[in-house]
Amino acid sequence: MAQEAVARPAATILLLRDGANGLEVFMVVRHHAIDFASGALVFPGGRVEDSDHALAVQLGAPDPVTGAFQLAAIRETFEECGVLLARPAFCPVLIGAETLRRVEDQHRGPLNAGEIEFGTILTTHGLEPAADLLVHYAHWITPANQPKRYDTHFFLAEAPAEHVAVHDGHESVDSIWISPQDALKGTEEGRYKLVFATQMNLQKLARSATVAEAIAAAQASTVVTVLPRSAKIDDTRRKLLIPEEAGYGGSEFIVDLPPAS
Repeated sequence: MAQEAVARPAATILLLRDGANGLEVFMVVRHHAIDFASGALVFPGGRVEDSDHALAVQLGAPDPVTGAFQLAAIRETFEECGVLLARPAFCPVLIGAETLRRVEDQHRGPLNAGEIEFGTILTTHGLEPAADLLVHYAHWITPANQPKRYDTHFFLAEAPAEHVAVHDGHESVDSIWISPQDALKGTEEGRYKLVFATQMNLQKLARSATVAEAIAAAQASTVVTVLPRSAKIDDTRRKLLIPEEAGYGGSEFIVDLPPAS
């Protein structure tokens, strides 16, 4: 019997803004050569690194484990789309466009290449991560039968108005601000590819009409861990079982979406 793959800790942020026609979320298209969710429309995010844990301890996070997930989400969002949820030390306001441009020009490339740590970037520019702006939204673990698995915490955050989100051109090859409804419709029409967790979180997000509504709903909810159990129906369809109390409108879903890995 094959050994079950270990679920690696990961974090992602649903960056939100109020668009002309309602709530929008920033999404990127994963590179086709990546072996997890290749070619899929996803939220920016990635693995929690040892350096995230070390930085959480260094910054005195009340809960270093939670802090590491939050820092990974902030770091990955900067790496993947150039949005940096950080403030100058002892300042309540997020960095503006000029500071962001300076930090990005100097450090985004080296950070993506693994040549510098995120904590060093923050220290160099006298910045503190704005982890308090992240609202815990969901917790999904890749099914046990998948060859590559992640234990992912999802967070909501309002996108800073002065920060222009742009995909990195490496892990992600395209990006878009899109309403949850349009992302779901585009998937039905074959224009986008979604993995199950992304689809479900978009459906949940679609219940809110504004950023304020989405954040208030998340703050009022209890995050329930979702570890889907899968049963094959036929060559194209699977039945996925998730906890009813997770708040996705049911416990059994028939899907024809491809597995993430």
